[in-house]
Amino acid sequence: MRSFKSLSEREVLALAISLEEEDARIYDDFAEALQADYPATAKALQQMRAEEDGHRHRLIELHRQKFGEHIPLIRRHDVKGFVQRKPIWLVRPLGLKAVQKQVEEMELETKRFYTKAVQQTTDAGIRQLLGDLAEEERKHQSLAEELEAERRVSGAEEEEAATRKRLFVLQVVQPGLAGLMDGSVSTLAPLFAAAFATRNPHETFLVGLAASLGAGISMGFAEALSDDGSLTGRGRPFTRGVVCGLMTALGGLGHSLPYLIPSFNIATIVAVAVVAVELGIISYIRHHYMDTPLTSAIFQVVVGGVLVFLTGILIGSS
Repeated sequence: MRSFKSLSEREVLALAISLEEEDARIYDDFAEALQADYPATAKALQQMRAEEDGHRHRLIELHRQKFGEHIPLIRRHDVKGFVQRKPIWLVRPLGLKAVQKQVEEMELETKRFYTKAVQQTTDAGIRQLLGDLAEEERKHQSLAEELEAERRVSGAEEEEAATRKRLFVLQVVQPGLAGLMDGSVSTLAPLFAAAFATRNPHETFLVGLAASLGAGISMGFAEALSDDGSLTGRGRPFTRGVVCGLMTALGGLGHSLPYLIPSFNIATIVAVAVVAVELGIISYIRHHYMDTPLTSAIFQVVVGGVLVFLTGILIGSS
């Protein structure tokens, strides 16, 4: 990698052209990725892309006047001091906050680049253009603030906030809730059947551990393989599978861990209390995120949980 100070004026111009071209394509990728869910932000990114294209054309014209038609290929990763970014295609689906953060970093980095580039050049024409571009990059921050204000006034911000909530529910809450319900409810019967059949806390814990981990692995694979998220908007299958699998295992381990207590009676009392807390959490999540009336959520979850719980006790006691 070259140090920035070692670059000639021609190389500085070539690097500026490369930066503007790369940033314009990144903004275009961001806009395309967010168009469906966040159209107002996508429109703002398209405007910023058009400005970057304008900068590139002015830089190319100056390079043509000063140094001819051939532009050396000098890129960001060839010069020390630049932030190394992952390719856009590696980090999809893109979150709105992540895009906004990267755009801020890009604007700050480009502004600093032009400020340093002005100090390194002596040609009056080059200094003038680089100085103008540095000032325009500063104005990009003001433009971003104006666009943010426009989004608030037009109601686009509220719409995008609603979209973020919907995507969070689809991609995180739903698979997590499905896993938590399965882990908390389906493992009740084998756990308490083993508990009342053996009255041995250690053996009961092993049954609960096996049931929880097995259910977690099964639910994780089932969720990951259910769909790829391209049509439903449910996000990456791997992420959904991990969320669902972990929550399933957690739901089962919650009432299995009390059986590490040596006393069977105390362990059972603690496990029952944990089950009550788990069912309450599930009811709250259904009410808060799934818009289910609280009384209906409690009735559905508690009745199902109690039936499975009693099934385990009856089988274990027979």
